[in-house]
Amino acid sequence: MELSTFRFPDPELAGRRGVAMGYAVRHPGGVLVFDTGFGFGSQELEASYAPVSRRVEDALRDVGVAMDEVTDVVNCHLHVDHAGQNGAFPGVPIHVQPAEWELAHTPDHTILDWIEAPRTTYREAAGDHDVAPGIRVVATPGHTAGHQSLVVETDAGPVVLAGQACYSLGEWLGDPDALAGRSGAPDKAAYDRSIEKLRVIDPVRVHFGHDRQVWLADRGRATTPAILPGPC
Repeated sequence: MELSTFRFPDPELAGRRGVAMGYAVRHPGGVLVFDTGFGFGSQELEASYAPVSRRVEDALRDVGVAMDEVTDVVNCHLHVDHAGQNGAFPGVPIHVQPAEWELAHTPDHTILDWIEAPRTTYREAAGDHDVAPGIRVVATPGHTAGHQSLVVETDAGPVVLAGQACYSLGEWLGDPDALAGRSGAPDKAAYDRSIEKLRVIDPVRVHFGHDRQVWLADRGRATTPAILPGPC
């Protein structure tokens, strides 16, 4: 789901717009949502990023998911472009690494009014862990200390939702001219280890938090996301 586009504040990227993606994973018990996009109403963000966002409930409806089907939310991390609409899921468990929850309560990491919207319910669990049958959170620090990705077991093989562990398809492919997250990562060694951790999974597909394109094991890339078979 394309949840937001935004302006890069970096002068070197002037004129380019980024994208913030979210994902819905249907499983036997319901639907898991991975990332919720920018929230609404921050004048500071409007001035810096000029986000154009969709409400997550509208994006879900367009892919055939009703809000009452959502059983869990996983944020790759709690920056505003990935967790800004968590408040749309009151009472739904939102899974987060303890390190990320701690970071969220430090200055300038996020907008707490969006993260701690009324009736948001967070479940902290450190490291790799299952959140539903065939769906596993994997810790992938680097972009933030509490970053996490998702691995979905499908009939075709494991599918990785990388979040911002790897910024783009081009970075995954090693393209030196691609938009990449490593240079800005506070822990570059951890960033490298996390990408390698995702590669070792030997995924059949990799989806990214800031790229519409999808890596396919048999072809290298796809121009649009595809509907995947459900988890085994």
